[in-house]
Amino acid sequence: MNQVVLITGGSSGIGKAIGEFLHHKGFVVYGTSRNPDKITNSIFPLLALDVRNTESIAHAVAEVIRVSGRIDIVINNAGVGITGPLEEIPTSEIKANFETNFFGPIEVMKAVLPQMRKQRSGLIINITSIAGYMGLPYRSVYSASKGALSIITEALRMEVKSFGIQITDVAPGDFATNIASGRYHAPVVAGSAYEIPYQNTLNMMDEHVDSGSNPEEMAQAICAIIQNPKPNVHYKVGLFMQKFSIVLKRTLPDKVYEKLLMNHYKL
Repeated sequence: MNQVVLITGGSSGIGKAIGEFLHHKGFVVYGTSRNPDKITNSIFPLLALDVRNTESIAHAVAEVIRVSGRIDIVINNAGVGITGPLEEIPTSEIKANFETNFFGPIEVMKAVLPQMRKQRSGLIINITSIAGYMGLPYRSVYSASKGALSIITEALRMEVKSFGIQITDVAPGDFATNIASGRYHAPVVAGSAYEIPYQNTLNMMDEHVDSGSNPEEMAQAICAIIQNPKPNVHYKVGLFMQKFSIVLKRTLPDKVYEKLLMNHYKL
């Protein structure tokens, strides 16, 4: 029996790459989009789902179960970027980011866990970020939302293991996707105390995305995790130095690591 996969945010970027790769490998893939009617080039079905709307989550999950009878794998991929000096990011935007990057995946997991318990099997893969392992200047909210999802993954993994359900997270580095275009940017304010360093950091971040890795690397990594009957707690996928930055954070004194980051961002 071909395994049934549900991918949130499956219409573009990493989610689309994962869906296409798994589709070609014989998986039954369902992607999601807030506006699936606007997507005409998907090779797998796209269901309407907004992770900020629990009713839409319930409808999408119910539709997968109605059509395929089960859900074997859920990939919580939907997410949005956000940048800005913390002092200048509207609190409403901070909350909106957490609604998508943190509370949304939680609601998706709550929706699929009853079916997975019934099956006595299932795998949930939460897409976090290497940025979630550290506080990055002008990306504080994004780092915090992804870091929070990683910690939730650790805890929930232990809560559901006795039901035959596996949970893991995959932290990507920079990949060549359209994430920058969908990111909320706090405006660069002329005369602000943060104007010059924030603008310089924005330019650097956009360069990193433009020169990022091929999203198919993430798809291959996800496929390998699915085939592992006992997946690890965490995975990192990206360039060597991006992954090595996590090792440095764990081994260097805090102030030394902070100095490295500040030098990197020219702060």
